[in-house]
Amino acid sequence: MTAQDSRRPPESHAGAEVGTAARAPNLERLRGQLEVYMAEQGLRSTEQRRLIIDKFFESAQHLTIDELLGRVRHEDPKVGYATVYRTMKMLADGGIAHELNFGDNATRYELADDEAHHDHLICQKCGHIIEFEEPLIEELQERIAARYDFVIKHHKHELYGSCSDPSTCVHKASRSKPTAK
Repeated sequence: MTAQDSRRPPESHAGAEVGTAARAPNLERLRGQLEVYMAEQGLRSTEQRRLIIDKFFESAQHLTIDELLGRVRHEDPKVGYATVYRTMKMLADGGIAHELNFGDNATRYELADDEAHHDHLICQKCGHIIEFEEPLIEELQERIAARYDFVIKHHKHELYGSCSDPSTCVHKASRSKPTAK
């Protein structure tokens, strides 16, 4: 199942705005962080690695290795699966990317910008993923942690369900899986 992503604008519920769209990550800061990490690790910046990183940074979706490979091969058909895998592993190890598992046996990657924290709604029927921010959830988590004298270092909030009417789901119809050459 290929996930379709969106950063949907806020909707109103009983007159109050809830679940605002997720903020975009700070690409310039993440590229700087990557540069420092690669220098510290003594890693080279090859042409294929740069292409993979550029395609990953350009995407607003949660990409699998296969999906990213398909995008990369549109520009360089010689890039192999192992090169994409190793590059994404490097990005995850360097704190530039998060590895995500949404229960569909596919590892997905997204940019790891702590200043653009967001949560996820995941449709288990069509794979659509909606990123959102909700200050009320964040505040409640902090209150619960304080109640138990607990300091939160990191968290992820994933809500699983389905689009309102799976039989007419617009995301299911638009779902497409990039194929690697």
